[in-house]
Amino acid sequence: MDGDELPFEMGIAVYAKGTNKLEFDPVLLDSGYDPIWDAIREEAKLEAEKEPILSSFLYAGILAHECLEQALGFVLANRLQNPTLLATQLLDIFNGVMMHDKGIQRSIRHDIQAFKDRDPACLSYSSAILHLKGYHALQAYRVAHKLWNQGRTLLALALQSRISEVFGIDIHPAAKIGEGILLDHGTGVVIGETAVISNHVSILHGVTLGGTGKETGDRHPKIGEGALLGACVTVLGNISIGVGAMVAAGSLVLKDVPPHSVVAGNPAKLIRVIDKQDPSLAMKHDATKEFFRHVADGYKAAIPNGAVSSGDAENGHTNSAT
Repeated sequence: MDGDELPFEMGIAVYAKGTNKLEFDPVLLDSGYDPIWDAIREEAKLEAEKEPILSSFLYAGILAHECLEQALGFVLANRLQNPTLLATQLLDIFNGVMMHDKGIQRSIRHDIQAFKDRDPACLSYSSAILHLKGYHALQAYRVAHKLWNQGRTLLALALQSRISEVFGIDIHPAAKIGEGILLDHGTGVVIGETAVISNHVSILHGVTLGGTGKETGDRHPKIGEGALLGACVTVLGNISIGVGAMVAAGSLVLKDVPPHSVVAGNPAKLIRVIDKQDPSLAMKHDATKEFFRHVADGYKAAIPNGAVSSGDAENGHTNSAT
């Protein structure tokens, strides 16, 4: 930078759609230039003009604050408050962490860009910070994770409990989650204590990253960069989902998934290798046709001469010599 203010478009490009590298420069914030926050404020102003009945709501949630961290802390505190965890106390906790942690400041911006780019229901940055519980749960987890690492485990677990109650998303504060993450909808997502999720991963609703029983120690899945976990996927045990892999909706994964591959089924089976962009960015998580074609091909290959009568095939029977 030469000291001149960057054009708005160049600033947004720092959080480029589809990038495989995290290029956010904390110097931008130190210089007072934050294109994501600028975009959020402009959107809120326009929405307040279009829908005056929401002007007070938009002012309290966005326009009254000086930065993204303060606005996000306000929204989270009000969403998660209860009679014993007061909004003022939660606000102090969130601000105390987010205002002083460069890593979290970077993460919340890469995450909101992921929502804007990959979730077709996310029409604006401001809608993510105000309404999307997947984004809310992820950022509240980041604060809980920081508290956990500071040894404030009881407070971290209290936050986990409230996140689960309010958003229906259960993330253990010890889990390790990268940046540029999309929790699309998020309802029913469970992420275990020793799970590790790399950067640019997309996770749909109902996903479980769990253990296989009562074992202790490192017992949860490891998700590679750019992977996509479709709706209602279950991954159990200390296994790896490779870089750029895709697990189709409804699959049960019990063993390692190779990098840049598609798996589907219960239990999940390898369908094909991916030679395109990371599936997390494409957000195509339905491999149903490919899966059943794969199953059918394997079924035919197991039959001598491929001889199956149409009637028997429809009924799931084959003719065999006796």
